[in-house]
Amino acid sequence: MFLQRANRNHPEFRVGASEMWPQAPGMAAWGLMTGVAMAKSGMSLFESLLMTLTVFAGSSQLAATPLLIAGAPAWVILATAFCVNLRFVVFSLHLRPYLMHLPWLERISHGYLTTDLTYVMFTRRFAHPADTPEGHRAHEAYLAGSNTACWLSWMPISVAGVVLANFIPTTWGLGFAGILCLIGILCSLASTRLRVMSAAVAATAAIVAYNLPFKLNIVVAIAVAVLACMSAEKLRPRVAA
Repeated sequence: MFLQRANRNHPEFRVGASEMWPQAPGMAAWGLMTGVAMAKSGMSLFESLLMTLTVFAGSSQLAATPLLIAGAPAWVILATAFCVNLRFVVFSLHLRPYLMHLPWLERISHGYLTTDLTYVMFTRRFAHPADTPEGHRAHEAYLAGSNTACWLSWMPISVAGVVLANFIPTTWGLGFAGILCLIGILCSLASTRLRVMSAAVAATAAIVAYNLPFKLNIVVAIAVAVLACMSAEKLRPRVAA
């Protein structure tokens, strides 16, 4: 239903896929590392595969996995996963005018498949929502093509990482490759002074709170960065005045 409505024959579907494929090696490395990390953390094969297929969020998976193994309280696991992926709430609010005309099931499909990279590339191509049926179809097709290429570059490789974890040596440096991929995403999103400031504040807070248990430094970093940005937004009109 998702791809039928987007119309795979639409030119924008091919454009979205072609623009995503150059990012595929980085996504694949990150997906492979995530799969290996889950499999070697002590989770069963079934649990690792189930989490890979249903969550589809590398940063959230890696944040929640050690907490599950450590027996952390459920609220800590849920809060950590929510905070790590809190940016997708902002993404969905931004994408709402583009996709609100779709049935709810298709909106959910887009929400599940959309990633940092596909969101960034989509908003770069379509700075403003269309107000015509043809424009809406272009939005759907491009996002579907981009999401499809991203999913295909991530999911099979991540599943392979789970299944073949014991045969993949740690000397491959997959973690470093994944970090490089995330740094690339971070740099592409740091397009304003406020975003650069939020990244700097979050990084500083995460380092200062590093010794907190259950990786709560991630939650602290996100909370501090959000508060700092909200304060900066409130002060901006006063400074301009």
